[in-house]
Amino acid sequence: MGKKYKPRASMLLTLGLVLAFAATGCGGNNAANNKGNAENANATSTAAAEQTAEPTAAALSADEPGWKIDTSPITFDWYLNFSWFPNKWGVDPTSQYVTKKTGVNINFIVPAGNENEKLNTMIASGQLPDFITLGFWEDAIKKMIEGDMVLPLNKLAEEYDPYFFKVSDKDKLGWYTQEDGNVYGYPNSSSSPADYEKYGANYVSNQTFVVRKDIYEAIGSPDMRTPEGFLNALKLAQEKFPQVNGQPLIPLGLHEFTENGNDSLEGYIQNFLAIPWEKDGKVYDRETDPEYVRWMKTLRQANQDGLLAKDIFIDKRAQMEEKIAQGRYFAMLYQRTDFAAQLGTIQQKNPDQVYIAVDGPSNTNLDQPTLNGPGISGWTVTLISKNVKNKERAIRFLSYLNSEEGNKDLYLGEKGVSYDTIDGKDQFLPEAFELMNKDRAEFDKKYGSSFTFWMMQNTNITDQWAPKSVEPFKQLEDWTRGKAINTSEFQLIDPTGNSPEGIIGTKLKNLRGKTLPKLLMASSEAEFDKIWNEYLEKKDKEGQAEFDAYRQMKYEENKKKLGME
Repeated sequence: MGKKYKPRASMLLTLGLVLAFAATGCGGNNAANNKGNAENANATSTAAAEQTAEPTAAALSADEPGWKIDTSPITFDWYLNFSWFPNKWGVDPTSQYVTKKTGVNINFIVPAGNENEKLNTMIASGQLPDFITLGFWEDAIKKMIEGDMVLPLNKLAEEYDPYFFKVSDKDKLGWYTQEDGNVYGYPNSSSSPADYEKYGANYVSNQTFVVRKDIYEAIGSPDMRTPEGFLNALKLAQEKFPQVNGQPLIPLGLHEFTENGNDSLEGYIQNFLAIPWEKDGKVYDRETDPEYVRWMKTLRQANQDGLLAKDIFIDKRAQMEEKIAQGRYFAMLYQRTDFAAQLGTIQQKNPDQVYIAVDGPSNTNLDQPTLNGPGISGWTVTLISKNVKNKERAIRFLSYLNSEEGNKDLYLGEKGVSYDTIDGKDQFLPEAFELMNKDRAEFDKKYGSSFTFWMMQNTNITDQWAPKSVEPFKQLEDWTRGKAINTSEFQLIDPTGNSPEGIIGTKLKNLRGKTLPKLLMASSEAEFDKIWNEYLEKKDKEGQAEFDAYRQMKYEENKKKLGME
């Protein structure tokens, strides 16, 4: 996907998430934990003035976590640019444990509706919360940097916590270094080319084509790789199962339509069709590929045949989750971690009705999909606002979250509560793991581990504690094995912000967002062709050539950054 690899969940993620159903994952160092707790206990006799005193340079060390210098109570406001995020800090044992240990409490700010509106309003006001976490692809990152609204993490670390450099990946810092030489954001769920060499055998993708098992088997488990087979399967499902629990069956589910497009109809289906990212060294405009056009016409035909429900054009994630839990979709081109909680609910009620991954839309040669594996950009990036109430504590807390110790704390939780050393290995308690698979939302409230709080998750660290996936999540995860590829060199090549190219990029995204539904709703193939040709002409008028030139330049820069030249 040119514009995003999110995950949301998965996102998201996606991004190499160690549990097929968890939207998150990370780790830490037990000896350090115990030492930190002991120090906290001893610190109770220390005067408050000493606790908040500015540390001397001698107290700072690249080998010692800076957060231990001051564990007095402090609350940071943390903005998450994801309206679906449901959890609050401090209601579960894991976040309570982290606060007790570090002194840091978090007040999450989550948009109630449109994320971009909320974020743009905050940027326009010039008043940002202490921390900001958003998708790496968002234009707002450049706006905040150019507007001098966020602090360079490298300079904060040099002054207040050199330990940050020890627990941060040099490749990822290099990847996110801006033209001024500074780093303003650090990613989660990020994997560099070096990580691929070390951990690549374990990598999976979030991108799946799934069908409801009982319906799929009832119609003969048809091959859905060709347009004919795909349409026929949707038709058979609708004919044989017109209703689900008194509600109309929805033959096909897609990610939500937004003002900028639809993930399922862009990167996802293009990856399933194994459309190349570049040709002869030039970045390829994948949506112009004949295979892509062929499948968009297939979906138009599906709509003409009454196989695309109106719901899919208007539903947001919350509505989709409700309908997934009801089993109303027959098939979905969707990110598996985004419906993990609902899948667990279905498994408890009726295992025959779970969703399973099958081979979906394919190119004419029926080549294997080339799905997004973890990339160096990660899923989200976290920045520290210029308005931050305490610079020292902010960078030190970020270092803690980014470290193995912080990852372990937020992944496994507190020892004896959600995990213990069992058979010589630190692992989730059986009752915690059972609840995680059964009811993820309840698990988040009762335990808060397994990356309920995923802002700095690093699954390359936490794989060492990850339990083996169980059904029905395992089947979806396993289906992606061997199909996930590294596309890091194509990440962050789209122009953003208010640069001339960035303005062109915004116009092109909006044009795509308006055009995709029209293509699917076209009354005939002739009308589709007319809309498609007009779309290509409009792209050219809006500056597609300049957009392509910018992407090519960034792609070549990325290859140099990643040592691919």
